[in-house]
Amino acid sequence: MDDIKSALNAAPGCDRAMTLFEACAYGASGDVQFGEVVEKKCEADFLGRLKTPQKLSYQRELRVCDRKYRNKSGTMYISATAFCRAEVAQRYSRRALKAGQAGR
Repeated sequence: MDDIKSALNAAPGCDRAMTLFEACAYGASGDVQFGEVVEKKCEADFLGRLKTPQKLSYQRELRVCDRKYRNKSGTMYISATAFCRAEVAQRYSRRALKAGQAGR
């Protein structure tokens, strides 16, 4: 697990971290740790630049992920929640990077 987290942290960007997460996923609760690394990696691209309404929207989308499988039992649903959250962060990262390129 530590090697995978190190590889995720060393990934050159959000998309690459997500690709590694997908390749290394356990399909179980251990994926939460990997998903958190991917979230942080992706958030570095956008979180500091979001205005309050955008931050609230981002947080709302993360809560949707948290609620999506909360009444399900089994560790695969914990993994699905981690992936959902990482995908939300990746989507925001891509938007921010695309907007940054448009401004150049």
